Formats: sequence, structure tokens, C-alpha cells
Amino acid sequence: MANATAAGHALRALTHLASRAEPVPAAHLARELGLPRSSTYHLLAVLVEHGYVVHYPEDHAFGLGTAVHELGAGYQRQDPLTRLARPHVERLVDSTTHNAHLAVLSGRDVLYVIEERAAGRPSLVTDVGVRLPASLTASGLALLAALSRRQVTALHPSASVLPPGGPRTPSALRRELVDVRARGFAVEEGSISPELSSVAAAVLDRDQHPVASVAVTYRHDDVGEAERTGIEEAVRATARAIGARL
Repeated sequence: MANATAAGHALRALTHLASRAEPVPAAHLARELGLPRSSTYHLLAVLVEHGYVVHYPEDHAFGLGTAVHELGAGYQRQDPLTRLARPHVERLVDSTTHNAHLAVLSGRDVLYVIEERAAGRPSLVTDVGVRLPASLTASGLALLAALSRRQVTALHPSASVLPPGGPRTPSALRRELVDVRARGFAVEEGSISPELSSVAAAVLDRDQHPVASVAVTYRHDDVGEAERTGIEEAVRATARAIGARL
């Protein structure tokens, strides 16, 4: 029963935050929910941890996090998105002859929702339903680069939440994302599997919000500069085509 009560408070908090045009202070939320401030801060800490609420320390306020957007778009992501995107991902495999996949952002992770394998190519650790840290993958970096600086900071407020193998500080991550935005695609070399590299581009909806990222993974010793450039262009074109269908 206690868990049910806590869940009710969490849903009421999210509903109230969704009704506001701007983030609100914790004291305001405590009054609206009729909860002690200590309980409200504990509730908010849990929601922040799971990505449903963002803390804006400079404003001393709390607002909705990216996980709420994922819930609202959950049906679209699980059904229409995959239905619309799969033919494009299949054509990407055919044109590049390498493995390709589609992923969505889930908190600090990417969740793989489409995997298309190319014949004779190396096996991958990614598969449908697999989660990996966004900061380690090309798919995740492409998605993070399409978010605002405030959203990226909310997801990665300190070095403690960044896994080894990628950017080790929030500032290093932000610098990496600047490069991704400048190129128009993200690159990962050996962070997940030592011999493999990936190229990814974000799929944007009509509001320019990143709903997914499409990527190609290949053995980097087998791909020369000209072929790599072709893969980069094919990935970007596929991301644009999926976004146009959305």
C-alpha cells in the first residue's frame, strides 16, 4: 500500500509539472501535493534519477524530463516508428552491405528497436531490446547532440554517471557533441567492440526533436576512407528519409 501511495504521489507530481509552462520550485510542488518538503525532495530525487524530472539548479526549479516524452511517444516508437523505419534500415543494409540498426534514447541509455544484419558481417552485441550507455555509442551520441545543452546536462550532471570508455566528464561530452553537430553524424570506434566502428545520425520529427537514431556498424579494418564516406552519407540520407515519413 505504501508503494501504491508513493506511485500516486509520483503521478500527481508529473501531472502537475505537465500542466505548467515553466519548471517549478520544490516548495511550490510540495504545497500543490500537500506533502512535507522532505518527502517532496525525496520523490523528486527518485524521478530525477530515472529521467522523468529534470532539476535546473540555476533556477532552483524542477521540470519534466526526457523519459516523460518517451512515455508519451511510447506507442509511436514501438509500432509506427519501427514500421515506418524498417524498410529504410533494410535498404541501408542493402546499399552499404553492413549491419544497421535503429535506436531510441531511454534515460542515459540507448535502446535498440530495429536490427538488420548483413550476410557475412561480424556479429554484434546490439540486438532488439539491448540497452547501452548513450555516451559510448554512435547512436547515443547522435541523439544527445540533437538535444539542448540543458537536457544533456540534466542527463549527465557529473562524471560519476559517465561510464568508462567514453567521455569522462560532462565538459568532455559536450565537446564531443559539438563535433557531432558540426559533422551531422556521430562516430564511435572500438568503444563497444574493439574491432568495430559505427556511424549514426539522428532522426528528427517535425519539431526537430530526436526520436531515434539510425546507424551502420562495420569492421574498421575492412573499410577504406572512400567507403566510409559513402556510409556516412547513406546514414544521414536514411535518417532524413525516416524523419520525412514521420
